[in-house]
Amino acid sequence: MTEELGLRERKKLRTRAAISEAAIRLFLDSGFDAVGVAEVARVAEVSKRTLFAYFPTKEDLVLQRFADHETDAADVVRARRPGQGPLAALRESFMKGLREREPVTGLCDDAEVVAVFRLVIGTPSLAARLLEFTAAGETALATTLAEAGVPEPDTELAAAQISAVRRKLATANMDALAAGATAEQRHPDAAAAAERAFVMLGRGIGFA
Repeated sequence: MTEELGLRERKKLRTRAAISEAAIRLFLDSGFDAVGVAEVARVAEVSKRTLFAYFPTKEDLVLQRFADHETDAADVVRARRPGQGPLAALRESFMKGLREREPVTGLCDDAEVVAVFRLVIGTPSLAARLLEFTAAGETALATTLAEAGVPEPDTELAAAQISAVRRKLATANMDALAAGATAEQRHPDAAAAAERAFVMLGRGIGFA
């Protein structure tokens, strides 16, 4: 029974990925607003009902990649080493992400990743939907900071500052890559900017 459930879940994940990949190919080829949900369903070989079961909105077809990382910051704080402060864990994780060219840091020059970024920032409805995921991630981080002993209401203020800085760093990196820089060329500036940002955060929020 356990194996059967495992197979079922894997099939769902494959279906979800196939639908999203089909949608992104269509959106990159023709533009987000020019492609209807029915066309996506046809290309992905699923019904519209199935499509909406996996993706409640058309925007989610693109932004599920971002949604999958919604609680990344909270997860990092929760999984930090004994004795390590929340901000130190977040800084370490972000610097590691830069070195490993993780898309969430904005320092990934894979052609499709850059193309999807351009699609998102160039489509108002996608940009607006992305803000919803950002807000949810900020709330999750605030909750985790409270669990780590940060006093309220400082948790919400600290989470907002941390989220804003991480978002700004990632956006600056994505802008540089979209303008033609490679990840290798951008990395020294990206790392230096991140170091400065986390030092400033530490001074501002009052905990490490």
